Amino acid sequence: MMHAGKAVRRWTTLGVAILIAACGGGGSSGDVTAGIDRGGIVTATGSITGFGSVHVNGVHYVTTGATITLDDNPGSESDLRVGQVVRIEGRLDQDGLNGTATRVIFDDEVEGPVQSIDLASSRMVVLGRTVQVGTQTSFDDSISPRSLEGVAVGDRMEVSGQVATTGVIEATRIERKTVQSSVEVKGTIGSLDTNARSFALDQLTVSYAGAQLNGFASGQPANGDRVEAFGTVDVNGVLVATRIEKESGGAAGNADEQADYEGLITSFVSATDFSVAGQHVTTTASTAYEGGTASNLALDVPVEVEGRFNASGVIVATKVQFHRRSDTEFSGRVDSVNAAGNSLVVFGVTIRVNSLTRFEDHSGADVQQFSLASIAVGDYVEVDAYNDGSGLLATKLERDDNQGEVQLEGVAQNVAAPNFTVGGVAVTTDGNTEFRDINGVTISAAAFFQAAPGRQVKARGTLVGNVVLATRAELED
Repeated sequence: MMHAGKAVRRWTTLGVAILIAACGGGGSSGDVTAGIDRGGIVTATGSITGFGSVHVNGVHYVTTGATITLDDNPGSESDLRVGQVVRIEGRLDQDGLNGTATRVIFDDEVEGPVQSIDLASSRMVVLGRTVQVGTQTSFDDSISPRSLEGVAVGDRMEVSGQVATTGVIEATRIERKTVQSSVEVKGTIGSLDTNARSFALDQLTVSYAGAQLNGFASGQPANGDRVEAFGTVDVNGVLVATRIEKESGGAAGNADEQADYEGLITSFVSATDFSVAGQHVTTTASTAYEGGTASNLALDVPVEVEGRFNASGVIVATKVQFHRRSDTEFSGRVDSVNAAGNSLVVFGVTIRVNSLTRFEDHSGADVQQFSLASIAVGDYVEVDAYNDGSGLLATKLERDDNQGEVQLEGVAQNVAAPNFTVGGVAVTTDGNTEFRDINGVTISAAAFFQAAPGRQVKARGTLVGNVVLATRAELED
C-alpha cells in the first residue's frame, strides 16, 4: 500500500526476482491455472488470499466441518485473516481448483512488543526478530495508516510470514494485539549455553531454566533446532520461558498423497535436493517449471511446489512455480471493472487478476468474501502488480475508503522533464511539484529528472484525465 511518507519496501529476494524476470520468468504465471492436477488427500501451506471458503495457493477450500486452530486455540473461519500463513489438510477435487479442508492451522511467527522501527529499510524488530515489510504485507485495519508509519515502539504486534535463511521474517500479515505480559516467538536456536540454560533466537536471549520442554528427542534443546518459546520478558529484555516446543513443521503426508507448498527455499543442495518452508523437495526430468527454470532455484527464492509425497515424506514435484514480487503500486479510483474477464482499469491502465491475487476489503463495507465482483466503478483501490509480459498482473488488490489523492510507485520510464511514466501511467509535474531524494530531502526538478530514469520513484497528486499531476515526486531506494 502507498501512504504518505511510507518508506520504500524491499525484500531480500528482490534481486533474485529481477533475475528470474530477466530470464523470461513469469510468462505463463499471469494466466496460470492454479491448483494441482489430480484430486485426493492433500496437505498445503501458504498464505490466505481470500474467503468464501478459504483460498490458499489458488485453491478454494470449503471449511464446513473443519477443525480450525489459531495459535493452538480453537477458532472458526471468521477468525482467519488474509495474509496469514496456514497449513491445510483435507481433500482436493479432481479439478485441482477446489477442495474440502478437514484441518486449518494458523500459528504466528512472533507476537510481542515492537522494539525498534527502521522506516528507511522497511523493517522493525519484534521480540528480537527482524521483520521485513514488503509489497505482500497486509496490515490489519487496527493499524493506521496501514504501514510501518502506523506502528510505534512498544506496540504489541502479531506477525505472520515466511522466514528467510537469514532469520528475517518476510511479513505477509501484521496485526495489532492487546498489550499483555505473555509473549510467544519462533526461531532457530543459536548460542546454546547448557550451563546457564539459555540460548538465542535472533537478537533475543531466552532462558529455559524453568521451562517445560516439549518435542525434543534428546529431552534437551540443541543448536539449530527450530522452536517456539512462550513466557514473559524480564527487565533485562530476556525472555523467561515457561514452555519451549520443538517445531516439527507438521507431519508430511503419506506416500502418494498430494502436496502444495508455498514459501521460500530454506535449504538448497541441488535442483533435486532442496526444501521449501522446511519441507524436503525433489524434482525429476518431468517436473514442469513456471516463471523460471531449474537454474533459478536458490536459497530464499519464493516458490510454490506441487506434487506427491513419496514413502520418505519428500515431495516429488510435478510443478515448481516461481512467485514474482510486485514492483508497481497504484492507489486511485476504478475506471471500469470486467469481473468475467478478471480485470479492472485504474488510471486508464488495465490490470488483470488471477487465482493467486490477494483480495482484502478495508473500506467501510468490510466485505469478508471480497473479490473483483465486489468492486464498482469509482471505488478507491490500492493495487500491487508486476508486468508479466502480457501487461500488469495484480498480486494484491485492496479496496479502501477514498484517500483524497492518487499515488503511484514504480520504475520511472519515458523520463523527459516535466514528464515520466510509471507502470504505463503518465505523470506530469509543474512549478508547484515538490521533488525529494531517497532521504526525503527536497531537491530541484533538474536533480530529480537526472536521477529518475530507471529508478524506483513515487508520485502523488491529482488525476487530470488519465494523467497524474504530481504534487510530490520522490526518488526511492
